[in-house]
Formats: sequence, C-alpha cells, structure tokens
Amino acid sequence: MSFLKELYEDAQNIKQKDPACRNILEVIILYPGFHILVFHRFGHFLYQHRLLFLARLVSQIGRFLTGIEIHPGAKIGRRLFIDHGMGIVIGETATIGDDCTIYHNSTLGGTGKDTNKRHPDLGNKVMVGAGAKVLRTNSNRQSC
Repeated sequence: MSFLKELYEDAQNIKQKDPACRNILEVIILYPGFHILVFHRFGHFLYQHRLLFLARLVSQIGRFLTGIEIHPGAKIGRRLFIDHGMGIVIGETATIGDDCTIYHNSTLGGTGKDTNKRHPDLGNKVMVGAGAKVLRTNSNRQSC
C-alpha cells in the first residue's frame, strides 16, 4: 500500500509544481516523468530483492517508453519532479533526496569503471538544470 501512496504523493507534487497541469489524472495518464517513477519504484523493489535481471528489464521497458533511464539500483527520495524528462540518465549508485527537480537531458553519472560508489548524490531540494552533467569522480567531493 505504501507503493501506491508514494506514487500518489509523486503525482500531487507534479501537479503542484507544473503550472500547465490541470489535475492529478492528467499527471497519471500523460506525464512521462511520473510514468518512469512507477517503473523505477517497481524495478527498485525487484533490485532490492536480488531479482536483478527482472529489475533491469523493468527499467529498460520504462526507458523505451519514456526516454528516461534510471537504473533500478538508484535510490530516489520522495516527490521527485522530472520535467520534460527526455534524455535523463541516473546511474546505479546515485542517490536523490526528497523534493528534487531534474530537467531534460541531464545525467547523474560516473567517470569510469570504479567498483563501489560510482555516481553522485543529491541532497534534498536540489534542482538539476537542463543539460547538466553531474559526475562523481574519485575525489573527496561526494554530494551536492
């Protein structure tokens, strides 16, 4: 049940933040930023239960349908708003805090073949602008 509550909260958040949106039903039916959250939350559940192939399959179906790629291992907080999401990529070890906004053609990625923590962390209430590339390197700077 918390899965559905989280998704409803996501839909309400999108409606509040997007002045072009008229109602929650519009978000649920028409917004790819919401659709990818549905795929990600399900894929992340599978990932946490070590059903890695199924988790990646769900992720790739979501990518195909929305143009937004979120690895099922990424940890996403509450009320993420993905606006005009085409071309967004979020890596496996990325974490995103609560109340963040990410605009189109943005990447939360790594810079190579590191083996542990490879992707950046976003704190709460962070906005990633269109076209931004937030990359984690091996330096001590780990979060935004």
